[in-house]
Amino acid sequence: MQSPPIFTPPVEEEKFDLWIEAGHVEKHYWHDLWRYRELFFILAWRDVAVRYKQTVAGTAWALVQPFLSMVIMTVFFGKLAGLPSVGNAPYAIMVFAAVLPWQFFANAVASSGQSVVTNRDMISKVYFPRIIVPAGSVLVSFVDFLVSLLILAAMMIWYRFPPAWNLLALPAFMVLGAASALGVGLVLTALTVQYRDFRFIVPFIVQFGMFVSPVGYSSSVILDKFGPRVFSLYCLNPLVFVIEGFRWCILGGEFHPLESPMLVSFAVSFFLLAGGIAYFRKTERSFADVI
Repeated sequence: MQSPPIFTPPVEEEKFDLWIEAGHVEKHYWHDLWRYRELFFILAWRDVAVRYKQTVAGTAWALVQPFLSMVIMTVFFGKLAGLPSVGNAPYAIMVFAAVLPWQFFANAVASSGQSVVTNRDMISKVYFPRIIVPAGSVLVSFVDFLVSLLILAAMMIWYRFPPAWNLLALPAFMVLGAASALGVGLVLTALTVQYRDFRFIVPFIVQFGMFVSPVGYSSSVILDKFGPRVFSLYCLNPLVFVIEGFRWCILGGEFHPLESPMLVSFAVSFFLLAGGIAYFRKTERSFADVI
């Protein structure tokens, strides 16, 4: 006599959407970006761990690099050139308050520009929104930026220069700086995949950008020496708004973000982000073939 069949409760299948259709990448790209958010943090954490784990140089370099830049600019622009500071702030703090956002931008652009080529093995084998890779590099540079803030805090204690209430607006300018860095980084990432010579051009672009940004001096120097027309052209640099806003958060003083030149610098930041995303999306389809 056969035994009655054993009843087993139905097992609920795991829900997973699998789209097989033409144009899936275009139609569901941003949805995929949200679905792969864990990969974004995993890649960023991997790069942070490689830089800081079991090493002293990683942490030390994040502190020494902006500090040495501040010392050199203070000597050349403050002592030798005799350029004025902002308000009653010590010249060293004025410079360092600008070095931090600049170093963040420069490191983010340089690392994101090489990120896709560095991860070529994963890009050519697995599908995921490629924009995750350069965006993760920007996040890693943001960690270096947070570490460098420790020096700024120590300097303000040393000079007995307390921050004003403007410090509350600092996260907004940090987000704007990250948007500018990501926009430029996306363009350079796509160009580096297509033309490998750009890996040699990017460091030169970053170095040149430091001298056309108000890092070692205030942007008011450009306005006083060259007039409003040149200053308007100068404000086409998106970092003018970011650096002066960051400096205003730390030092206080006068900052007029609604003035026309400053609004131009603000608008260029969003234009770079939108243009960088559009160009990256246009070229990323061929990354796996040419990388």
